[in-house]
Amino acid sequence: MVAERVFIVARKEFADHLTGRKFLVILAFFLMFALAGMQQGIDRYNQNLESYNEQVQLAEDAAGPAGVMPERPSVLFILSALLNSLVVFGGILAIAIGFDLVSKEKETRTLQMLLSHPVYRDEVINGKALGGSAALGVALALAFAVTLAVLLLLSIVPTPGEFVSIGVIGIVYFLFLLAVFTLALFLSVVVKESGHAVVYGLALFLALSYVLPLFGTSLGDAVAGEMPQMPEMPIDGRDADGVIYISSDPAALEAYEEECDRYDQEMETYQAKKRFVTDSVNFFSPVASCCAVTSTVIYPSDMPPEDAAGRIWGGIAALVVFASVFFALAYGKFMRMDLR
Repeated sequence: MVAERVFIVARKEFADHLTGRKFLVILAFFLMFALAGMQQGIDRYNQNLESYNEQVQLAEDAAGPAGVMPERPSVLFILSALLNSLVVFGGILAIAIGFDLVSKEKETRTLQMLLSHPVYRDEVINGKALGGSAALGVALALAFAVTLAVLLLLSIVPTPGEFVSIGVIGIVYFLFLLAVFTLALFLSVVVKESGHAVVYGLALFLALSYVLPLFGTSLGDAVAGEMPQMPEMPIDGRDADGVIYISSDPAALEAYEEECDRYDQEMETYQAKKRFVTDSVNFFSPVASCCAVTSTVIYPSDMPPEDAAGRIWGGIAALVVFASVFFALAYGKFMRMDLR
């Protein structure tokens, strides 16, 4: 394999994508959904900011400058709504780029003509994958550039830490696009007709994105078993108004505390078992992996730092493995393909 020939194929594929009507139409919808999601995020951010200002004023009036201040809403909340809008169209864009990279050339018999030139099969498949990945990168960069430009025009300026988080989210979302793209590339190699490849690609994308996580949740509930029941607090009775009187018996209170400790341990075991099964199934869902990472980056205070780091790296690993496996399958099949 010669790198120069790989880049020649990649440049040709990249130019075909950027000038193709199919790519431009889906890119236009992609950017429209980005703007729509950003508008929803900005509305929610402004509402949270208004509530924050009111809470700050109440805190200052009640306790003075030394009072406990609420947390200022993050610009990342806007990105959360944006990504929710982009997930579906991002997957469709990735499938549109990859589903006919090989199948279309098999149908038009241009693949034999291409391989009759001084270029090897591995250079062709690597160049096509590189060109398609670059086109996806351009689409994602445009969406994020438009978003940041609009935010700056509205005087919403992210902090340096938020810029870093935005960069992490952009990388993770690009890995998500690559995962879906490699799935489409694999189908383009193994399926004879482009029409069938796009149908199979969309069906698999929807199944892996929505059906599989639901199955993982149901399987987690089944494996974890019945949820532990919270112990009942010992009481002496109620008065006429329904007010509950907690028991003053030391033995009853001690037994209740022991039951609470046992309940906490059982609940922790139950949740850990359920989470293990659900995360294991979601490992095969690019959407679930992407959302797990982005939600952790946007809402880092919802879990301990070590759990957040594990979830981020686990989601990134799942996306990398997914993309690597399907590209390896596409590569191996293409190298053994009969072109007669």
